[in-house]
Amino acid sequence: MKFIAVIPARFASVRFPGKPLATLKGKPIIQHVYEQVTGSELFDYVIIATDDERIEEVVRNFGGSYQMTSPHHPSGSDRIAEVVRDFDCDVVFNVQGDEPLIQKEPLALLKDAFKDKEVQVASLMTTITDEAELNNPNIVKVVTDSKSDALYFSRSPIPCNRDRIQDVEYYRHIGVYAYRKQTLLDFVKLPQSSLELTEKLEQLRLLENGIPIRMIKTSYQGIGIDTPEDLDKVILLI
Repeated sequence: MKFIAVIPARFASVRFPGKPLATLKGKPIIQHVYEQVTGSELFDYVIIATDDERIEEVVRNFGGSYQMTSPHHPSGSDRIAEVVRDFDCDVVFNVQGDEPLIQKEPLALLKDAFKDKEVQVASLMTTITDEAELNNPNIVKVVTDSKSDALYFSRSPIPCNRDRIQDVEYYRHIGVYAYRKQTLLDFVKLPQSSLELTEKLEQLRLLENGIPIRMIKTSYQGIGIDTPEDLDKVILLI
């Protein structure tokens, strides 16, 4: 099978405009992500998808592969679908452009998931150990079935531990996805679903349309940068 990783990068972030070009240890964030993904040596091709000429210039200067896309895409998934439509590949990874600390281990786990021919989409989850995260609506929670396919994603704590049972495990969703190519192309043609619009979680469109998401457990914590304050935290971590 051929695997491609696409890194969507847009300039017009509401909470952090110009985020992909913010500097981390002397390099733009988007360069860190690109180098981490290419350095994993897991993919046949790695490409950045952007609609902004400022990002294009920076990526070209550090020697990265990129493709300019339409500025009218409602989501990163649509941007990625435009890029891969004519690519010869079997599985497409969506690696967020704000994850400069992405590691090989979780990407390799996702790749291995596609040895199972039933898997159409796969994503990552990690154990929640901090109660503050459990009650934070910005942290997306997920519950799974016996095959580790997602049953539901929510910004609320799930499952609801009504009787305060001890040792209930909670999982946080990490927004790195892998799709079989045709599944991705079919997904972006679907209309937005009611649960998706309620929770503001795009992945619920897959579940509402009967497309299972295999959840892979990892110790990787998925440190994304959404605000300038997040960038300060990452700087302290590294």
